[in-house]
Amino acid sequence: MSSQRVFIDTNLFIRFLTNDIPEQADAVENLLRRASIGEVELVTNSMVVAEIIWTLESFYHLAKSEIKDKVLAIVNTPGLDISEDDLVIQAITWYVDKNVDFADAYNTAWLLKEGITTAYTFDRKHFDRLEGITVLTPEKRKPA
Repeated sequence: MSSQRVFIDTNLFIRFLTNDIPEQADAVENLLRRASIGEVELVTNSMVVAEIIWTLESFYHLAKSEIKDKVLAIVNTPGLDISEDDLVIQAITWYVDKNVDFADAYNTAWLLKEGITTAYTFDRKHFDRLEGITVLTPEKRKPA
């Protein structure tokens, strides 16, 4: 029997990870259990992970290390497929170890996977902390 692929959104993960609305957390736990036994295949993407991180950091004020643990638990959930989970794992590691924004870490992991080693940005603060790339700032055009 083939299970149906279904998208799972950020708010479900937030309810489950924070248990701030216990009835909803229980419902999500049930859904994750169903996925783990193959009744349903849950899918999500890196934008959802980024939103989870932003919410846990800005609204719930969790430490980066705690957020990393929660994200890795999600990534390792049986029956849940996260597109580009390898990039998510690298980015969440840099997010903590290099103290950078998740989005900058993800973008760096993505560009390295694509074989791109140079990035232009005006926000060098976080990119400069990551190895493997050259960070440039565009220069103002010189008068002719």
